[in-house]
Amino acid sequence: MQPYGDVDSTLRAIAGRAEGFGRHAIGGLHGALYLVTSLSDDGPGSLREGCRRQEPLWIVFEVSGTIHLSSYLSVSSNKTVDGRGQRVKLTGKGLRLKECENIIICNLEFEGGRGHDVDGIQIKPNSRNIWIDRCSLRDYDDGLIDITRQSTDITVSRCYFAQHDKTMLIGADPTHVGDRCIRVTIHHCFFDGTNQRQPRLRFGKVHLYNNYTRNWKVYAICASVEAQIYSQCNIYEAGDKKKAYEFYTEKAADKEEAKSGIIISEGDMLLNGAQPCLLTEYKESVFHPSEYYSTWTMEPATHSLREVIQLCTGWQSLCRPVDNMVMN
Repeated sequence: MQPYGDVDSTLRAIAGRAEGFGRHAIGGLHGALYLVTSLSDDGPGSLREGCRRQEPLWIVFEVSGTIHLSSYLSVSSNKTVDGRGQRVKLTGKGLRLKECENIIICNLEFEGGRGHDVDGIQIKPNSRNIWIDRCSLRDYDDGLIDITRQSTDITVSRCYFAQHDKTMLIGADPTHVGDRCIRVTIHHCFFDGTNQRQPRLRFGKVHLYNNYTRNWKVYAICASVEAQIYSQCNIYEAGDKKKAYEFYTEKAADKEEAKSGIIISEGDMLLNGAQPCLLTEYKESVFHPSEYYSTWTMEPATHSLREVIQLCTGWQSLCRPVDNMVMN
């Protein structure tokens, strides 16, 4: 039972189909088709040119190859960046989703981002209704995906993460108490030997389900100040380090007492000596996903699910679906 069985039937069938907190992301559903015809960093037919335009756009690629970004590539509201049909890798820098909404990023590769504070996908501040699907991310100098500064209602699905240390930070630091609004769903992702932060959360709410995390070097997931993580039917396979669930204590800027976060583990599979979560007595203190969305496609954590996740995450060799939407 896998999600999104028919989202590739036509080009725009994916719009609004995310599961979880990012379910309202429609990207450039009501916009024209923009064709990326150049692998240049900027200029006519470039990805940057399409992303900076203010009108809704469904961006697709006519070329395969590597785009070397000399600076962050900012994505404006109501955009779909759709890599289906080609193989496009972004390197040098990453995407920046700043004060925007309705963004879908699909079927791209991110590798080799260099420089201070360079993330593969940086979501901040005040961005919402975002879906990151079927992307491969590895080897950036900072994070692979960072979600901070009051950005919320985001889904990350079917992504592949590798060759990295601090994988996914959600919630900037204890001074940014506005991050209490953050809500993120992460599902059917493969964290393949990434060291830590799968994710690390401060303040917000994260629903994790049907992910596979293996061979971490510090911990698998971490709840810091006031964080609430609901971990459902995930697979945690330890390497040398056995601690799957970590809790860091920090003091919010507007509170007198330091607190850690809370993790609820429900139906998780722990392999190769991965240590269980021991904070079940706090279950009533953690949100339940059903408070926010009624359905999600989840199955028990099994060895067969582990095999499927290894095959079906990250960039996929797909044909670009036909666009059957006629623009007025």
